[in-house]
Amino acid sequence: MLLYFKPGACSLSIRIVLMELDLPFESVEVDTKAGKTINGGDYRTINPKSYVPALQIEPGIVLTENPAILQYLADLRPQAGLAPAAGTLDRVRLQEWLNFTSSELHKAFGPWFSGRTFAEGEQTRAETNLARRIDDVERGLSDGRPFVLGQTFTVADAYLFVVLNWTGFIGFGLARWPKTAAYVARVAQRPVARAALVAEGLLQQEAAQ
Repeated sequence: MLLYFKPGACSLSIRIVLMELDLPFESVEVDTKAGKTINGGDYRTINPKSYVPALQIEPGIVLTENPAILQYLADLRPQAGLAPAAGTLDRVRLQEWLNFTSSELHKAFGPWFSGRTFAEGEQTRAETNLARRIDDVERGLSDGRPFVLGQTFTVADAYLFVVLNWTGFIGFGLARWPKTAAYVARVAQRPVARAALVAEGLLQQEAAQ
């Protein structure tokens, strides 16, 4: 398989899951603004949407959209337990978290990654909206569960962790949300998560050890 990624973007969750499942893959960095791969190829011929991730699973077959790719990968090796069985209530709960992360939490970071300076009052409104979405995460973890579905790490955690980790890049502290902060720290300590961060240049090798 071939993963098209941008360092630190949501495609990082695909890398984490590929590594958790010990699936062989190669990766190609993408400049999404230029629409080019690192070797100069036209990324729009791979993914006309022009954003990451895209996962080529075999020549001519490319998957896009994080929730879809993550579930596809989990179902390749169901014995790993990264997603509940299809058709169960737990699988629907997984899809709830994936969709929330994609459509609400991920989107709430958009103003910081738009490439333009905040106009007057915009940052306050953006911070209020982001805080509301993190409130949702805090409530979801309010029973003390270590992961969003309970005791087991799933693909929903891979995606949620990557998006919540962006708070560090925009200087938005998680002190107001102790359960969420502990959750991010807990997932960050997983060896595969740390190795994935190292692979994308987001964590120094010695710091990961």
